[in-house]
Amino acid sequence: MKSFRKILIANRGEIAARIIRTAKKMQIDTVLVHSVHDEETHAWSLADETYLLEGETLSETYLNAGAIIQAALKTGCEAIHPGYGFLSENAEFAEECKKNNLVFIGPDPDVIRLMGNKLAARNFAKEAGVPILEGYSGSPREILEHTKNPEFPLLVKAAAGGGGKGMKIVNKPGEFKQALESAQREAENYFGNGQLYVERFISKPRHIEVQVLGDHHGQLIHLFERECTIQRRYQKIIEECPSPTLTEKIRKEITNAAVSLGKKANYKNAGTIEFLLDENGKFFFLEMNTRIQVEHPVTEMATGIDLVEQQLRIASGHPLAFSQEDISTSGHAIECRIYAEDPWNNFLPAPGKMTLYQEPEIRNVRIDTAFSKPSTVQGFYDPMIAKMIVHRPNRHEAINTMISALGEYPIHGIKTNTGYLRTLLDQPAFRANQVYTTFCEDRAKELFDLQIREVSSEQRFIPMVGYLLASLNIRSGGGSIWDRIGFWRVINEIEVWLDCHTYQVRIDRITEKEFSFSTPDKNFSGVYTLSGQCVVIRMNNKVHKVFLSEKEDGLPDVSFNGNVYPMFRRDFLRRNEFSSDSTPDEHPASSHVRSPMPGKVVKVAVKPGKKVKKGDLLFIIEAMKMENNVLSPMDGSVWEIAVKPGDMVDSSSPLLYFEDIRESEKTT
Repeated sequence: MKSFRKILIANRGEIAARIIRTAKKMQIDTVLVHSVHDEETHAWSLADETYLLEGETLSETYLNAGAIIQAALKTGCEAIHPGYGFLSENAEFAEECKKNNLVFIGPDPDVIRLMGNKLAARNFAKEAGVPILEGYSGSPREILEHTKNPEFPLLVKAAAGGGGKGMKIVNKPGEFKQALESAQREAENYFGNGQLYVERFISKPRHIEVQVLGDHHGQLIHLFERECTIQRRYQKIIEECPSPTLTEKIRKEITNAAVSLGKKANYKNAGTIEFLLDENGKFFFLEMNTRIQVEHPVTEMATGIDLVEQQLRIASGHPLAFSQEDISTSGHAIECRIYAEDPWNNFLPAPGKMTLYQEPEIRNVRIDTAFSKPSTVQGFYDPMIAKMIVHRPNRHEAINTMISALGEYPIHGIKTNTGYLRTLLDQPAFRANQVYTTFCEDRAKELFDLQIREVSSEQRFIPMVGYLLASLNIRSGGGSIWDRIGFWRVINEIEVWLDCHTYQVRIDRITEKEFSFSTPDKNFSGVYTLSGQCVVIRMNNKVHKVFLSEKEDGLPDVSFNGNVYPMFRRDFLRRNEFSSDSTPDEHPASSHVRSPMPGKVVKVAVKPGKKVKKGDLLFIIEAMKMENNVLSPMDGSVWEIAVKPGDMVDSSSPLLYFEDIRESEKTT
C-alpha cells in the first residue's frame, strides 16, 4: 500500500513546520498555503512549494476553504493536512475535500460534526457510558431564559470551540449577561458559530486528556494520557506525559473510557478525548478534539511514536502497525508553550519585532517553532512562538532540564513568558504537583513577587557584568578598550543604570579572559568568553550565560535566566537623548487612555459626556483572537472618543480622552 506522493498543508507557524519535517522523512512532497504576512517564514522556507492565498483577513486566507481546495488541485496534491485550529475541525471543509477527490487527513466529516458541537458530543458521551457534567446550551438569550436562578460559579463555553476561545467563568449573576455576549462574539469570530453552552464550574479541577489513534481497519488504541492542568486565560501552557496525578486504577478507567468513546464513534485518525478530574478522583467528559493537538509532542517523546506520521499512514489507508499491548511510556516529558505576551499584565499579547532569537543547545530538548531567526510576531494570529519539550528519566529531572533550557532561550525585542515559566516550574507547589486549572490566577501575586525577588536579587549583577564585558570589548593587547563613542581610552569606573537604580561599578581586566568586578559593597572575579551575542561567565565553578542585543533606539536588551534586564552605561550618549520627534498632545488639558496592545476595537462601552468610575469597562480590544477589556484608570467624565468599532489600534493609539472630574468641579 502506497503513501501519499504530495500533500497540501492548510496551516501556518510551528505546526506547519512540524508536519513538513515528518513529510520529508516519509519522502512526501509538501505544498504550503500562506498569507502575505507569512512569506519567508520558517515553514515557508521548509516547504517544497508555496502557494499565496490572496487577501488580508483570516476569512480570505486560512479560513478560505474554497481557495485552499483550489490550491491543492492546482498543485497536484492528493491530500490536505489541516494541522490544528483554522479548518481542522470544519466538517464542511472535510466534505468539500472528499467531493474534490482530496483526502482530508483527519476523521470523517460526520464525526467532526458530532464531536465539534459540544452539546452533541456530551450527549454522545453520556450514551457511551462516559460521565458528563450536566449543562445548558443555546444563544445568550436562550440560556438566560432557561437559567433563571443558576447556581454559581458557572462556566460558559463556545459549543463549537476549543483552546479557551469563547470561555468565561461567571462567579455572580451580574457578570452572566456580559460573559455570554463576550463569549458569543469570540465564538463567532473564531469558529463561525455563536452557539454556547453553560455547565457547573468545578473548583480546583485537573485537566487530563487521552490520545487515541484509529485506522480504517477497525482498530482503535490509546497512547496513554497527558496532563494539561497548568493554564492561563483558559489555555494550556504546560503539559506533561504521563500525568503525575493519576493512579494506575484511574489511568485504566480513563483510558478505557476514551477508547470506548472512540470505538462507538468509529473514529479514524488521531484524536484526543479531554476530561476534567475533580479532587475526589472522579473524571468527567469535557470534549473531543478531532485533530492533532498542540501538545502532541509530549506523547511522542514518552511513547516514541511520531503522531503526524501515523496520521499520514492512516489517511493513506495503512493499518496501525502496533497493538495496544505494544504501547508503553518511558520516562517523563514536559512541554512549555512560549508566547509573545506580558505575564505581568494579564498575559496580554505582545506582538512585535524580535531583535534576538537563539535556541538553547541542550541535550534532551526539542523545540517546535515557527521561527529560525529574529522575526516579526504578527498581531493577526495566535501569539505562540514555540513549544519547548524535554524528555528525561523522571519528572524531577525533566523539570530541572526545562528550567535550564528556558534560561538559555533568549528572545529579545518583545515580551515573552519564558521567565514566568521558569518561576512557575520552580514553585514548590508545582514540583509537588499540588496544582489545578486556575492555579496561575490564584497564585498570580505570589508568582509575581517571586519573579521580582529573583530579578532584584544578587543575580542582577551577573547580567550587568555580561553587558559591561561585551560593551567594553576588552582586548588582548594591553589594557586598552574601544568604546562605542569612538576614541581610545582606559575606563575602570562606570555608572550603570539598571531597573531605575544607578550603580557605581569598577571592572578591570586581569588577564586576557579574567576580570574583576566591584561595587561599593560587592567584589568578585571570574573568567569569560564572548560568543556571538552571548557572554559566558564562570564564577565559583558555576557557568552563567548572558545574552545581548540592541534595540532600535540604541539601548541594549540584556537577558539572563529568561529575564530581561533594562540597563545602559551612563557614559554612552543615548539616541533618544538627542532626537526630538514628539508631537504636542492635541488635548493637553485632558487625561487619555491608550490601547494596552495592538488589536481591533470590537466594542465601545461609553459615550462622550458619560461619567465613569475607576474600573468601569471602556472598550473591548481583540488581539490575537482573544478579547481584552480596557477599564477606566480613574473616576472621570468622557470628553472625546477617538475610535470606533472595527478600528485597528496599537499601543500608542489614544482611545479616549477624559475631562478630569476635579477640573470640572472647579468650574461649577
